[in-house]
Amino acid sequence: MASLFYVVQILLALALIGVILLQVKSASLGSAFGGTDASIYTSRRGVDKVLFNFTISLSAIFLVTSLIILMVTRV
Repeated sequence: MASLFYVVQILLALALIGVILLQVKSASLGSAFGGTDASIYTSRRGVDKVLFNFTISLSAIFLVTSLIILMVTRV
């Protein structure tokens, strides 16, 4: 039973990595060190909003499966 959750966990991790990498914006290196970027306060629309919501959903499912694995293997 636990091995099934391990496989699901690995697949969720790979999907989460892929979705996060798809969200890369055109932020410059200067904004990483405290520079201002006017696009921070824009609203999400279209595909960006779908990817954002999908990332949140995947991370919540990843958390739940992590807790299930902890409960199953703690016997």
